[in-house]
Amino acid sequence: MTALTKYDRLESAGLWRAAPDQQCVDVIVSLGNATLTIKDTRDQALAHWSLAAIARSNPGKRPALFHPEGDTSETLEIATDEDEMIRAIEKLRKAVERARPRKGRLRGVLTIGILAAAAIAAVTFLPNAIVDQAIKVVPDVKRAEIGNALLTQMQRATGAPCSGSSARNALVELTQRLSTDEGPTYLAVMRAGVKDALHMPGGVILLSRTLVEDHEDPDVVAGYIVAEQTRRAARDPLRHMLENSGMFATLRLLTTSNLPASAIKSHAKKLLTESPMPLPMEPLLARFARQAIPSSPYGYALDVTGEITLPIIEGDPITGTSQRPVLPDASWVRLQTICEG
Repeated sequence: MTALTKYDRLESAGLWRAAPDQQCVDVIVSLGNATLTIKDTRDQALAHWSLAAIARSNPGKRPALFHPEGDTSETLEIATDEDEMIRAIEKLRKAVERARPRKGRLRGVLTIGILAAAAIAAVTFLPNAIVDQAIKVVPDVKRAEIGNALLTQMQRATGAPCSGSSARNALVELTQRLSTDEGPTYLAVMRAGVKDALHMPGGVILLSRTLVEDHEDPDVVAGYIVAEQTRRAARDPLRHMLENSGMFATLRLLTTSNLPASAIKSHAKKLLTESPMPLPMEPLLARFARQAIPSSPYGYALDVTGEITLPIIEGDPITGTSQRPVLPDASWVRLQTICEG
C-alpha cells in the first residue's frame, strides 16, 4: 500500500493471543507490503493479517490492541513504547477507511451512468453493462467485506474454519507456497459443507478437511488450490455473484455500497451446492507449471481410474523433473491435524 511505503519492513515487539482460552505469546510484528506478519522469537511465522482488514479494540488508548476485522478472538497487543509501529498501523487503518466506498462517493461517480442506463433499460444487455460497471468500481476492500459476509453466512452449514493451534504454521506455509502475483490467496479448512474446494471474492479459498486428512501427501490439496486459482482467473468471483444476484442487487451495490442480505444468503448457498466450473486444459496446466506443482495427483484424485482426467495426468508439467516439495513432511503431518482441535 502506497500509504505505508516509508514503513516497509518495520518491526516491533508485541503480545499475540491466538484465542481467548490460550496464553499470550511474545512475538515480533513485521509490517510488510500487504500483510502484518506475526512471528515467534525463533522467527517462525504464527499468523499473517491482511493490511486491508485490521481493526482496533481500544482507539486512543495504550497499549494498542488490534485484531483481524470481524474476529475479536485473535488479538495483538503493541506496547506504548512501540510508538512508530502503532502510528504506522493507525495510518494504514485511516488509509483503508478513506478507500472504503461511501454512499455519496459512489453515487456521485455513477449518477450519470445510472441515468444513461435507465434510458435503455429495455435493452437486453443492460444487466451485463451494470455488472461490468460494478466490477470496475468496487474496490478490493469491499470485495474482502463481501467475501467475509459470505463466509459468515456459510458457517451456518460448514461451522467455523478449523484452527488447530499446532497446524496454524503449516497452513501459513501452504498459503505462501501457493501464492501468486495476481492477488492474495487466503486458505481456510472447513469442517463440513464444502465439497473439495471453492473460491470467493476477496481471495479466499475454502478447502474440505478431507483434502488434508485423506491423502498421503500435499500434492492433491495443492492441485485443488491451483484449480480454484485458475477458475478465479477465468471468471471474477464478484462477477459470478452479481450475475446470480440480479440487476437490482447490483444497482444497490453501486448506489449504496451494500448488497442485500438476501443476495449474500442466496449466493452462499449456491457456492456450497453448485458444480465447479469446467476448466480449459491449457491455462490449467500452464498454472501447474508456473507454480511447480504436479498435476497428475490432482487428476487421479478427480478420477481414480485416470480415464476421465487423462489430459491432466499425461500433461503433467513436473513429470521427470526435480520437484520442489509443496510442504515439508513435518508440516504436512501437522496440517492434517488442523481440524482435531
